[in-house]
Amino acid sequence: MPVVGVIGGGQLARMMIPAAVGLGIELRVLAEAPDSSARLAATAVGDYRDEATVLAFARECDVITFDHEHVPQAVLRALVAAGAAVHPGPDALLYAQDKLMMRERLSQLGVPQPDWARVESADDLTGFLADHGGRAVVKTPRGGYDGKGVRVIDDAAQVADWLADGPLLAEELVAFERELAQLIARRPSGAAQLWPLVETVQRGGVCAEVIAPAPQTTDAQQRAAAEIATSIAHGLGVTGVLAVELFAASDGRVLVNELAMRPHNSGHVTIDGSVTSQFEQHLRAVLDWPLGDTTPLAPWGVMINVFGSLPDEKIAAALGHQPTAKVHAYGKGPRAGRKAGHVTVIGAELDDVAYRARAAASHFDD
Repeated sequence: MPVVGVIGGGQLARMMIPAAVGLGIELRVLAEAPDSSARLAATAVGDYRDEATVLAFARECDVITFDHEHVPQAVLRALVAAGAAVHPGPDALLYAQDKLMMRERLSQLGVPQPDWARVESADDLTGFLADHGGRAVVKTPRGGYDGKGVRVIDDAAQVADWLADGPLLAEELVAFERELAQLIARRPSGAAQLWPLVETVQRGGVCAEVIAPAPQTTDAQQRAAAEIATSIAHGLGVTGVLAVELFAASDGRVLVNELAMRPHNSGHVTIDGSVTSQFEQHLRAVLDWPLGDTTPLAPWGVMINVFGSLPDEKIAAALGHQPTAKVHAYGKGPRAGRKAGHVTVIGAELDDVAYRARAAASHFDD
């Protein structure tokens, strides 16, 4: 029985557990706290930033993978030096950890992306604003997610606090019609498999809904998204699942917004909606096993994120009202704005599927 170690005890590690059980894999988790979302598989609790802790955990595993991208490069490289199989490896994860380095590398690969610049001073940023219609998106290179570390500005003074801490990433403010996500899984041996392109609906900078496949996309957009994801996966040497978040710009361009080198929120719909879920595929990929079929199980799938909490009585009410809905609870304590779970419905007609998914999710509204 191969042993896969997951660093990080969040909901992504939790959702790998059923897939691991089905494949006969022993899953071990290095969790940040005893009450982590993935506590059912947490065999160790410790700081993922501490080299000795991570090395001790890895000695009991055949492969190391991740619930998040925050493990420091020094720790990642110590794992590799100790002979651990690390997927994705530090040379790939570097570009998910640092947005400036990501933009530089994607430029070298010729991948379409928004116009961008590294800005180190207010003057640099003022110049970028002047060249891009007076508005721009500014991001901290590290640590941002779910809308954190991102500001839309029209004056350099609006990020003076960030500039004091180092260089920032400035990007053109893309006029987009909608946001898309293309997931791909790649084995260390190089074989890769795509899922159909999906549409993501953001509210307050956080993903609220995912529609699979993305409706009203042209063949050209689908080909572009597939080519972009494939180019990035091979060009960066990604192993495991890669999520490429995209803008469908109003001028017809498909542009890279963000990267995630792990299972991703935009792929949760695959748990109930695909022959092979992103979690099973990720485990297959990091073990260099044959990849599974990604064909959808129904013409449409809609996934709705649930925030705050999922108390038992509301789960029961949602399932009673919408028996075709699947509810996934993350085992987290209640907290406003925190992703606590999701609801998925699949079916033949998009309007009906979306209605039933939203109706089930409405039972968790505060």
